[in-house]
Amino acid sequence: MSSSDPLILFYTSFFRKPVDIEAIREEGRWTTDKGRLSEAAAVVFHIPDFQEIGDARKYPGQYWVAWSMESRQNYSHATRPEAMKHFDIIMTHEAHADVWTPYLPKAGEWQDMVAKPIARKTEQAPVALFQSAPFNLSGRADFTAQLSRHIRIDSYGRHFNNRTVSGPDLGRKTKIETIARHRFCLALENSIEPDYVTEKIYDAFEAGTVPIYLGAPNVNDFVPGNSYIDASAFPDEKTLADYLRHVVATPEEYDAYFAWRSKPLPDTIVKRLPVLETPHFRRLTNLVRRKLEAQSTMPSGRSTLPFGRMSFLRTRLRRWRKRIPG
Repeated sequence: MSSSDPLILFYTSFFRKPVDIEAIREEGRWTTDKGRLSEAAAVVFHIPDFQEIGDARKYPGQYWVAWSMESRQNYSHATRPEAMKHFDIIMTHEAHADVWTPYLPKAGEWQDMVAKPIARKTEQAPVALFQSAPFNLSGRADFTAQLSRHIRIDSYGRHFNNRTVSGPDLGRKTKIETIARHRFCLALENSIEPDYVTEKIYDAFEAGTVPIYLGAPNVNDFVPGNSYIDASAFPDEKTLADYLRHVVATPEEYDAYFAWRSKPLPDTIVKRLPVLETPHFRRLTNLVRRKLEAQSTMPSGRSTLPFGRMSFLRTRLRRWRKRIPG
């Protein structure tokens, strides 16, 4: 943190929990104190918590930041121009965002992936699934149900649950170790939109198994070639299940999905990696500073209620009912 860093306020919670500013203290000057709204150079709003935004005042010269790692399709406010026009900076996984925050692993994380030996596939069920969230705009729930009619799936999450992890659940460590014992892992996004390539496919890579992917149409921009099975390339789930059984019975075809581990990463990934070495909250701080330096005159005028007085009153009433500070 530099003394010249602009003050940035997190106005909303993060999925109804306070933003952990201690974890990003070194990336700038941060606060969650709404009492400092008027002095904040930028204000960050977590779009999935949009219901908390309605009472925010915007001060002259202040930059509003729309922050989300989620699909726009799952949060309707993010698709409404009349709502999004109030934001000056977009910080999302979308490639065109002002501050790009993808799920793409950093260079060192890719190196760690390929350095790990591929674990023996000891589970009888060829396919693993970890899914708990209910979002289903991709049709993944029906896909899983249909595929399970033709091939065995061990599902460890809340959705379609038929199996529990062995031993204590240590979170992501247990998840990766469990996936590693299966030949395939379903990597099913909750919606299908460009650039929305989440941790699901990268978890499979880290586990040393073959992901069966359903999601972003431009997934090939974010993963090595021939590293996954494209679920959308099959006319139906039975045909996919038949192919999976064929791959299991043909070791050389199964092993071909791991050939990427001994090759350099493709340029489509390599060219994206340098920006990730700077944490995204530091990149946001730097962007706000540059915008402030580019202002030719000091802004003046009164604060406004971008979402209107009725929205202000409804949000304040909601805060009072739920005893939310601010």
